[in-house]
Amino acid sequence: MNARHDDERLADIVDAITAIRSHLTRGDLSDGLVFDAVRLRLIEIGEAVKLLDPNLVASEPDVKWSDAAGMRDWLAHHYFDTSRAVVEATVMEDLPPLEAAVLRLQARL
Repeated sequence: MNARHDDERLADIVDAITAIRSHLTRGDLSDGLVFDAVRLRLIEIGEAVKLLDPNLVASEPDVKWSDAAGMRDWLAHHYFDTSRAVVEATVMEDLPPLEAAVLRLQARL
């Protein structure tokens, strides 16, 4: 049985987003090492999202939680078919609203 709670999973998401930002200070996604590091952190985010209480995430309906979980599945199972442009769009467009929602959820718990 997984003993992690929603507050810990939310913290995991924030930590992964912080790590992604740190990785990107070392180079962009054209650097294979940075790309792999960012991709791994996106997998972590998706896994944490999958394990959050559905009632909790329902309180932030503007976030595409299922897309975050789906991205995890794609990255974990189709790693050779992953476009850098898709990862970049995810980081630039999807992570900021996800992070804002996670911070709001943390404040409520």
